[in-house]
Amino acid sequence: MAKETETLNSYNIISAGTVVKGEFHTSGNIRIDGTFDGSISTKGRLIVGQGGNVSGKITCQNGEFEGQINASVEVEQHLALKATTTVIGDIHTDKLSIETGAVLHGHCKMNPREVKTQNKK
Repeated sequence: MAKETETLNSYNIISAGTVVKGEFHTSGNIRIDGTFDGSISTKGRLIVGQGGNVSGKITCQNGEFEGQINASVEVEQHLALKATTTVIGDIHTDKLSIETGAVLHGHCKMNPREVKTQNKK
């Protein structure tokens, strides 16, 4: 159990000035301050810093974007677009928060929530 918790709390970092192309899959968290071009997926949190640039396809459990995104984005739970973010591409998520100043060029589809109603007798 401790090893699984360590993996989920650890961060894989692509630093500013670093360029990565290809596929990246992890169960841990990811922070991108450099450039990533390709397919990236994590069962954890993806943070794209203000200087970060991601192109391709993104799949993650939670996301926080501050940089430039030119990708198809699928987020299982919550996606936060900060004021410095520009997203070019479609987003599919459960919950979305957008700060004033963020730019989205694309479509957004949010998962429908089940609304429980009670029958009145």
